[in-house]
Amino acid sequence: MRQLKIEQSITNRDSDSIEKYLYDIARIDLLSVEEEIKLAQKVKKGDQSALDRLVKANLRFVVSVAKKYQNQGMRLSDLIAEGNLGLIKAAQRFDETKGFKFISFAVWWIRQSIMMAIAEQKRMVRLPANQIGGIMKINKAMSELEQRLERAPSMEEVCEFIELPEEKVMDYLFHAPMTTSLDAVIAEESGFTLAETIEDTNVEKTDNTLIQSSVSVDIVRLMRRLPEREKEILSMFYGLGGNTAIGLDEIGCKMKLGKERVRQIKDKALKTLRSEKPKAYMMEYM
Repeated sequence: MRQLKIEQSITNRDSDSIEKYLYDIARIDLLSVEEEIKLAQKVKKGDQSALDRLVKANLRFVVSVAKKYQNQGMRLSDLIAEGNLGLIKAAQRFDETKGFKFISFAVWWIRQSIMMAIAEQKRMVRLPANQIGGIMKINKAMSELEQRLERAPSMEEVCEFIELPEEKVMDYLFHAPMTTSLDAVIAEESGFTLAETIEDTNVEKTDNTLIQSSVSVDIVRLMRRLPEREKEILSMFYGLGGNTAIGLDEIGCKMKLGKERVRQIKDKALKTLRSEKPKAYMMEYM
């Protein structure tokens, strides 16, 4: 039977309790092959203390397996808990007469327990374990290919890499998306939920009022460079200062000027405002 390979990877410690748990299980002594055989024989006879000893000595291997399933919709602490349940089942079923180490037998039960938990707890529609395994295999392949090719792999490249037909891969990908509760906590330290990070489009953004106020202040400051008549025409034409925007004809009637003259004054005022120095501090609003 294939031996469990312990790989170096980043452990996502999502709480202080995980940190303490990892520290505690690292202090538990491993068992020799002879000790495993003796404990397994006692477990068959119903010895609970032997079962506890066999399980505790292999808890660190559950963490190693659980780390491979991080970022699949469950926290590491939950993955470890599910893996431990699989470890207990393996300890109760282990046959020491087969000639292989306990953890080589137990790793299948650990993985199966974790995969079933992901299938049941993080999806609205439950998927069979082999379907979950296929989805994870494809995700791992796509990640590895992206590292090798330095780009997103094509469907043909993924199919060739994992040696599966395109129809099967498409079926796995169709069932791959998982649902997430809006009440799910996404930051353990702050307690923020997913719902609190979603923008409410029915409410005006909190910084809009501040920006609008700032723009108004800067426009007033900018227009101080203009003569009073030019400032008044621009204010009426663009509806500044709370005024309603009106056309050149109406402005001409109010100021007793011709339409063409009003246009000339407006264009002259705009030319002044577009000069390099005054427009510099307005560029931040662009």
